[in-house]
Amino acid sequence: MFKSAIPFLSIAILFFACNTAKTQSKSMKLSGASKEIKLITLDPGHFHAALVQKNNYTQVDPTVHIYAPDGPELKAHLARIESYNKRTSEPTNWVSKVYTGSDYLSKMIAEKSGNVVVISGNNAQKTHYIQSCIEAGINVLADKPMAIKPADFLRLQELFPLAKKKGVLLYDIMTERHEISTVLQRELSKIPALFGTLEKGTPDNPAITKESVHHFFKYVSGAPLIRPAWFFDVEQQGEGVVDVSTHLVDLVLWECFPEQSISYQKDIQMQSAKRAATDLTSAQFKLVTGLPGFPGFLKKDLSKDSTLKVFSNGETHFSVKGVHAKVSVIWNFQAPEGAGDTHFSIMRGTKANLIIRQSAAEKYRPVLYVEPLANVDRNAAEMALKAAIQQLNATQFKGLAYEPTEKGWKISIPESYNVGHEAHFSQVTEKYLLYLAEGKLPAWEVPNMLAKYYVTTKAYELSRSK
Repeated sequence: MFKSAIPFLSIAILFFACNTAKTQSKSMKLSGASKEIKLITLDPGHFHAALVQKNNYTQVDPTVHIYAPDGPELKAHLARIESYNKRTSEPTNWVSKVYTGSDYLSKMIAEKSGNVVVISGNNAQKTHYIQSCIEAGINVLADKPMAIKPADFLRLQELFPLAKKKGVLLYDIMTERHEISTVLQRELSKIPALFGTLEKGTPDNPAITKESVHHFFKYVSGAPLIRPAWFFDVEQQGEGVVDVSTHLVDLVLWECFPEQSISYQKDIQMQSAKRAATDLTSAQFKLVTGLPGFPGFLKKDLSKDSTLKVFSNGETHFSVKGVHAKVSVIWNFQAPEGAGDTHFSIMRGTKANLIIRQSAAEKYRPVLYVEPLANVDRNAAEMALKAAIQQLNATQFKGLAYEPTEKGWKISIPESYNVGHEAHFSQVTEKYLLYLAEGKLPAWEVPNMLAKYYVTTKAYELSRSK
């Protein structure tokens, strides 16, 4: 009697195990339910890691597990999170659980205390961190850049197929897609009656140009930003052509080829790239890092007069499907009074140019201009612009208007759309949470991420070829 029951017992155990496996498999899928996202933060060496948590999200559990080496970078990260919790307007409720052992990475993998990891810090380690997390089956939201050298790009090529196999999403934080003047530049370029079609351009006169000016000394969340010393080592942070240029290359693809998949093997031709240094005195370095002198790993970048040369500036020329583009990034030490980081962009159409300026004339705020070509009737151009604004007002951009300028028109944007750079991190995170609930990224995102990092890492090579 007992022996005859064994087969039935084995079948029952097998049946229970199969159903348990199915249940576990289903439970791993995300649906967008409240608090189902369990965040992990890995080695938050850059302030962008904290900006992801500047707001609460319904889908995200308030307890966040942090794995990092102990030190000033971790303390600064925790202080920013606490400042968000204690602010009077819309305070957050994050609870930080911190592990600081030297084995923080292996500990994170072993404990697997969350299903989404935020990575924003030392870029020399980033590709390795991303790979470790994907191999462990953890979704990754990574700050840019995900690759700073050609070898990193080769690894990145393998990580997207691995992420798909593991059933997780790898995504980088492209905040500039949410800046309103850039959004409207993209939208207006889609209206043939106003813009015509995008010019092909030439290397000397590109169809699209993007220039970004940044500053080492700045304020974040109302306090002076203290940067880690490694930020000034291009072997750890990355040079200008691979760091901030990531955003600019992304915008070229996102604006010129909306929702189109770009093949870096077939569609992109690299033309040229160059690099240049920003000089920092020892006094400037002390002001922005709080350190009394240059650490040993920066000695290689010191000139004879003890000035630190940071190769944070770069310019890249490339074409996508025959459309010529130029992106350039400039780093200064500190912005002029009343200014901050700035952006210039022009998209050249067959009927009009769409230009974003952010100079003193615009009070250092991005302003979008529509400037018809000389051979285009101005009255006809204004009729097309009026219709375009009405079309945008009728959809998701209410309150837009325009006013005349010497060369065309300035787009008037309600102040409510100018949420600021820090708020864009929440906007990116909210979009990523939607993708997690859907279980996939848009079809064009992965090939375009690869195309983007192909351009930046090839530019790294080209800038050294002469």
